[in-house]
Amino acid sequence: MRNFDSNTAAYLAGETAIVAHVLIWILARNRDTGAQEAIGFWTGDDHQTFVVEGQSRTYFGAGDVLEVPPITSEAGLQVRMHSFGLASLAPEVAMALRGYEPRLAAVEVHRALFYSSTGAQAANPHRVLAGWIDEAQITTPAIGGQGSATITVASSARALTRTLPICKSDAQQRLREGDRFRRYVDVSGSVDVVWGSRRAKLGGSSDTAGPTLPGHRDDRGGR
Repeated sequence: MRNFDSNTAAYLAGETAIVAHVLIWILARNRDTGAQEAIGFWTGDDHQTFVVEGQSRTYFGAGDVLEVPPITSEAGLQVRMHSFGLASLAPEVAMALRGYEPRLAAVEVHRALFYSSTGAQAANPHRVLAGWIDEAQITTPAIGGQGSATITVASSARALTRTLPICKSDAQQRLREGDRFRRYVDVSGSVDVVWGSRRAKLGGSSDTAGPTLPGHRDDRGGR
């Protein structure tokens, strides 16, 4: 069972008509400066500042977020994909997807609750999704048509699917000035490798002495 703060729990238990808005926060690299910058959108009618997890954030409204799917949150290791529709002609959206590098940009999605009778905010927004942008698409409209943009967000469980450093390939390592450190990373069994003046057998427990370089003293005291 999910735990909410006292204000959110009281609202959900007492209100008969729930008014909820979705807030999307994107942290991405600025293409021009290389710095990490943030931009936010929400399903409200105008720009508004919210206190999110102790931080004051400004979210752009005015219908920039057009489509928000049902968001399923659960404990587990399953990577969930969620697609959000944006108005591609909005300048804030153009900045998020063209001015920033959206690939693998961090995303947080929160839900804000409001009282239906007064329109006042009931509690600080609570998070419903965290992850990274997996894909961003911009559809250019025909003359007289309406464009759109879509971002697909992979949930934070994606972090558990990253390849471990021990599994990097030799081909990738060679891109670093011909580094052959991972030459035998995909080899099972024993491989003879010269290490200094000794020839070591990888995958085995025995060492056999290799050729000694002229003028070199090995660790057995000989020349």
